[in-house]
Amino acid sequence: MSMDSDSSSHSGADYRSFRQITRDRLLLEMLRSTRKSSKSTWKVLIMDKLTVKIMSFSCKMADITEEGVSLVEDLYKRRQPLPSMDAIYFMQPTKENVRIFMSDMSGKNSLYKKAYIFFSSPVQRELVAHIKKDSTVLARISALSEMNLEYFAIDSQGFITDHDKALEELFSEDAEGSHKYNACLNTMATRIATVFASLREFPRVHYRVARTIDASTLTTLRDLVPTKLAAAVWNSLARYKSTIPEFPQTETCELLIVDRSIDQIAPIIHEWTYDAMCHDLLCMDGNKYVQEVPSKNGSANEKKEVLLEDHDPVWLELRHAHIADANERLHEKMTSFVSKNKAAQLQQARSGGELSTKQLQKMVQALPQYSDQIDKLTLHVEIAGKLNNIIKEQYLKDVGQLEQDLVFGDAGTKELISFLRTRMDVSRENKLRLLMIYASINPEKFFESEKGAKLMQLAGLSADDMIVVNNMRCLRGPDTKKSSVGAFTLKFDLQKKKPGIRKERIGEESTWMLSRFYPILEDLIEKLSKGELPKDEYHCMNDPSPSFRGIPGSTSARTSPAHQPAQSMRSRRIGGTWARPRNSDDGYSSDSVLKHASSDFRKLGQRLFIFVIGGATRSELRVAHKLSGKLKREIILGSSSLDDPPQFITKLKMLSTEELSLDDLQI
Repeated sequence: MSMDSDSSSHSGADYRSFRQITRDRLLLEMLRSTRKSSKSTWKVLIMDKLTVKIMSFSCKMADITEEGVSLVEDLYKRRQPLPSMDAIYFMQPTKENVRIFMSDMSGKNSLYKKAYIFFSSPVQRELVAHIKKDSTVLARISALSEMNLEYFAIDSQGFITDHDKALEELFSEDAEGSHKYNACLNTMATRIATVFASLREFPRVHYRVARTIDASTLTTLRDLVPTKLAAAVWNSLARYKSTIPEFPQTETCELLIVDRSIDQIAPIIHEWTYDAMCHDLLCMDGNKYVQEVPSKNGSANEKKEVLLEDHDPVWLELRHAHIADANERLHEKMTSFVSKNKAAQLQQARSGGELSTKQLQKMVQALPQYSDQIDKLTLHVEIAGKLNNIIKEQYLKDVGQLEQDLVFGDAGTKELISFLRTRMDVSRENKLRLLMIYASINPEKFFESEKGAKLMQLAGLSADDMIVVNNMRCLRGPDTKKSSVGAFTLKFDLQKKKPGIRKERIGEESTWMLSRFYPILEDLIEKLSKGELPKDEYHCMNDPSPSFRGIPGSTSARTSPAHQPAQSMRSRRIGGTWARPRNSDDGYSSDSVLKHASSDFRKLGQRLFIFVIGGATRSELRVAHKLSGKLKREIILGSSSLDDPPQFITKLKMLSTEELSLDDLQI
């Protein structure tokens, strides 16, 4: 289980990113390590339901085959005996998994010749003792070790712990005393800790403390979720210090643990970047998009599944771009391709203008040498076209304008009522999202008076929709009247209709329409980097060691434009233009900020890890990429899941199973 000792150091000559280290551990440290003692050229790889996902997020089948694996099997399915081959077991350390393994390898005739066991997280001593009891099985084991890798690397700077029901199990009204509450927290903590085991990092563990109104108020289990998770992660890390070779003994990075209550708007509001819009507006299954392509025999179109992932250079360039920027860049790419290709020019001349998606697809058949390039362009031209149509059909510019005006204090109850009364052309789903944003901004008005019920009635919400809005209370801290981000500085802005719950970000104004919104996590990451987290809201499990050098001490960082006294920065746009200067650094740049990681990472400071309990958003993942460049530190975002608005709304509904009426909402 050895790993490069400088994998946690940013000064190493061969510095690798988070995802690269995860991939290398699976392929080199696990699969390739079995070659040394095995006489079998080809092996069988056996995984459970979780570990097969861990592998699929980081490695392709070709990578696995290259390491000597000829067959991948499901641990839980009946398998054909292959007594001449060795097997690699990558599995969770559960009693059931060990039982199946013992069944495979015991008796006179085992399924495989030899076994290499790699547990995804720390294994209990009792299970190891159980394996050792059977001398026949023990003789057939070539290796038994803990990989300590139990997370999904969903992005070059993001991971999830695969807890889709975290919101329900930790924040529902009946979470108190539930066995699922502790089980969820403990498993989540174990998986977070394996991230640090993989990277050989030992963090300072910061967490949001429970919020109470006064000493007489009881703290709920919901409010204690970040505290309990921080303690459990800390306990796991403490064990690693004595059990993992070369694990750091002093702090090397920062970890901040928060829950979804810090920002209830980010998972609901319409995000205008290409990646976020694809997952919000198109019916995608994960990263799978179904594209219609002409059949080879000339009959009706065929459906083809494509993955919107890092191997697609066009996707990689456009995913964090504002949708208008994505449109412009696709147009430029198409124009550039046509100008350099005579056959494309001929096709364009025949069409008498712009090339349609169908004409581009036909061009693939005529120009096979350019098929990959045209395929990628065609795919994204089709996707962008669909998104633009949905934006028009659902009047999303109008919806998005009101959403952001509510957040920044440019609109209030009056404007919302007017919109709900007059805009019958706006879908119920989008009205629901508007009301959820309003309820998050004005919880007292919405939940503690008749106003909320009347607004929901005006919007024509269904009973299920009412459950969703009502369940937002489960994510409210008790001290809602006192906490209003930036309210003081905005009270004296005469241009505002009411204090906004977000301050305009100084120096980052953009002329892109609808690009003002930013997640609260952006402010928190910057404060964490500067060592300026509010001490009454965020505590730390460990005091810094004398050798800790993670927090920059330069005074210039504290007086940068982003932290000067707030001024009125109204970048509100009513017109229909999307245009903006190309060099604007507003987080909507099309290029990944760590595109040139191989050279830039060596100059970065220590890593920052942020973990969001209850689901992270694509806007928050984008912020991790954006701030990595700005702060010169690799920022890794973790969460129990990565949710798009439809998923988050469904999860909120699951926080209670009771049927509610309008009368129930008049508290």
